[in-house]
Amino acid sequence: MLARRILLSLTCAVSLCRAITPAEVLIIVNENSPISRTIAEYYARRRAIPSNQIVRISAPEDEEITRPVFQARIAGPVSELLRRNGWIDRILVLVTTSGVPLKISGSFGMTGDAASVDSELAALYQDLKGRPHQITGPLANPYFGKDVPFRHPQFPIYLVARLTGYNFSDTRAMIDRAFQARNRGVFVLDLKDHDLSDGNSWLKTASNFLPAGRVVLDESTTVIRGTRDVLGYASWGSNDPQRKDRNLGFTFLPGALVTEYVSTDGRTFREPPASWTLGDWKGRATHFAGSPQSLSADFIRQGATGVSGHVYEPFLGFTPRPQILFPNYLAGLTLVESYYASMPAVSWMTVVVGDPLCRLAP
Repeated sequence: MLARRILLSLTCAVSLCRAITPAEVLIIVNENSPISRTIAEYYARRRAIPSNQIVRISAPEDEEITRPVFQARIAGPVSELLRRNGWIDRILVLVTTSGVPLKISGSFGMTGDAASVDSELAALYQDLKGRPHQITGPLANPYFGKDVPFRHPQFPIYLVARLTGYNFSDTRAMIDRAFQARNRGVFVLDLKDHDLSDGNSWLKTASNFLPAGRVVLDESTTVIRGTRDVLGYASWGSNDPQRKDRNLGFTFLPGALVTEYVSTDGRTFREPPASWTLGDWKGRATHFAGSPQSLSADFIRQGATGVSGHVYEPFLGFTPRPQILFPNYLAGLTLVESYYASMPAVSWMTVVVGDPLCRLAP
């Protein structure tokens, strides 16, 4: 009851605060990618983002690139435009698109230097302020756990969201749904039975921070399927041994957000064969794009408006926290603010997919 009173109070407070505006968004377009140009043009038109807030890079269309390529072809041009226009503090959100490289190759583990392109771009703010960040291991996210609107210089990072899906049709539909987002529907929280790790604890905590009557909390061995009017979904994804299917048959409402504790669900946004389904690490024949695990893009195809994923192993402690993500979103923060407040680290493995300016209407 106390948690719900706190949520109500937070909703009232945040709703009075200023939201991120199109004037604070910079779109990154890969000129070598037709779909990147198409998505950027569509989104800029839908959100009335000025053409001078589109930075055009020339990068490979490959999803995976090396760090020198990232620095020269992506970080360099973005930094140059922000400096030249005096926008280092004014711009709050960077938007990448399909066709902009997705991940930076490198070493793995807690001291590795592999990362998602988007999460590495989040740390660009510190570099531009003359405080170059360490590229090995995760960088603490200064916005983590916050429940206030994002701003500079209080929070010295950029928020980064990606507009992508399996194709342009999926991406366009996802953008359009953001304009229809309403505060209605249920939150589905699916625990992995008998798991004593923090992940289940976070899911249970999330159920206490959400409105009564709007939570479907499952602690059984079965996987929840077929729920209608879903506004939020969090689970273990393919790490739940009972999860075998890519499509759980949910009906997602416009504005719905998804997050899962899955190591490689953001590894690719290329569409697998229709016959491909979730597999196991031992059976190489069950892998797609180097992994047997579930894919974030499936949720966009199925009607979600936002989803987080991981390009490489993030470790459970650095995955988004549903008990922060969903309450912040209900309280009036934008999609990108809600996801970033739930993420302990940047310069790491996470990618956030969705219109960053999406915000629930009453």
